Amino acid sequence: MKIDFSKYKDGLAPAIIQDVSTQKVLMLGFMNAEALEKTNKEKRVTFFSRTKNRLWTKGEESGNFLSVKEVLIDCDTDTLLIKADPVGPVCHTGADTCFNEKNTGDFLAKLEQIILERKNNPSEKSYTSSLFAKGMNKIAQKVGEEATELVIEAKDDNKDLFLGEAADLLFHYLILLRAKNFELKDVLEVLEKRHSK
Repeated sequence: MKIDFSKYKDGLAPAIIQDVSTQKVLMLGFMNAEALEKTNKEKRVTFFSRTKNRLWTKGEESGNFLSVKEVLIDCDTDTLLIKADPVGPVCHTGADTCFNEKNTGDFLAKLEQIILERKNNPSEKSYTSSLFAKGMNKIAQKVGEEATELVIEAKDDNKDLFLGEAADLLFHYLILLRAKNFELKDVLEVLEKRHSK
């Protein structure tokens, strides 16, 4: 399927940019055929700037590029959805998104990146690195311990203790996923498939 630029008088089709990890909408720009071709070729989002009246690669001045992971076309063939990995803030204001969205997935994605960093670049001062160093059995044991502690706190009415144990379990679960070379999105895909049946 190809985008139909002729549907618009100026030949510019809207391009919605979405964070491939968090699914958050980052920004909206416009592309002509040349901008789309350059985007596909260089794997960096390039728009046609209506104010500059030229092709404009996002990040060409700031260094905050948008690395293209997937390009989709809507059912009417007149709008693009580009899933990208942002390198730095997207908005000119310094915000992660031009829409100022708040999303718990943002922090989870950030936490997953920190865990990956601790795995790939161990630090003696890092608790997370020390768990990876102890191996799979210790990581799995910690998840079991945290799950048991959460169950115990669930039987009481102390909100702070319950949420604290829930946070501990989620944190260690993310470490376990990374130790097995998976991410939370892999688990979410399984849940989505189950829900669609």
